[in-house]
Amino acid sequence: MKSFPGSQYSDRMTHPTDRQAPLARHAASAGQALAGQAPAGQAAPAGQAAAPHAAAKGAPGVMSDVAATVRRLRHGRGLSADQLAARAGVSKGALVALENAAANPNLATLVRLADALGVSVSALVEQQDGRRVQVSDAAAIEPLWRGPSGGSLRLLLTTPTAAPVELWRWHLADGESYESHPHPAGVVETITVISGTAVITVDGAEYPARAGQTVTFAADAEHAYRGGPGGDADLLMTVHLPEPSPRAAR
Repeated sequence: MKSFPGSQYSDRMTHPTDRQAPLARHAASAGQALAGQAPAGQAAPAGQAAAPHAAAKGAPGVMSDVAATVRRLRHGRGLSADQLAARAGVSKGALVALENAAANPNLATLVRLADALGVSVSALVEQQDGRRVQVSDAAAIEPLWRGPSGGSLRLLLTTPTAAPVELWRWHLADGESYESHPHPAGVVETITVISGTAVITVDGAEYPARAGQTVTFAADAEHAYRGGPGGDADLLMTVHLPEPSPRAAR
């Protein structure tokens, strides 16, 4: 399996000492990080430091594969670069740079492009190896996001089904908060608290959860995840994506 895998997640993480977090490949596959940066022509979200334009390049092979996949999906849907950029809410410069493998996209850019194309981020960056049984080791998977207080986010697996399900593992330090934009209608998330406590915010309403509890919601509204109060939190998250339409599946 090739990575850096992703998902329908996440726009920004807020914390008193917040900073842009990197995208990364699976350590088991290659162990090379892809440095995140703000989309070209866009400022970093409030409270988040913009990554320098001279951020380290990701692995050339990975970036070339991502670029080719995005171009193929865009052409298959009959979209121009302007149309896809507008639909995804990213700058055309960021899209062109990604399709030319000329810059490292941050996770938010990939999330928005995946939403606009009707696929998971995993579909943009992974190649299925066809194995009937796959075993994922969280310890061997490099985080896609790291928080300044020790938080992390790992994509453990994505089911190779018509309506994919992604399994994520969060570690959020007390007070770390990760925010996501609304996803397309039909996307459903579940959050199970493995240890500690967390607060899940959906459309402005807060839902505290303790170890053993699960929160389920339609993810087509603004939502966020926060560790604590009282300590760090470990969460398992599933993201259930709707089966794509025949046109979107091209």
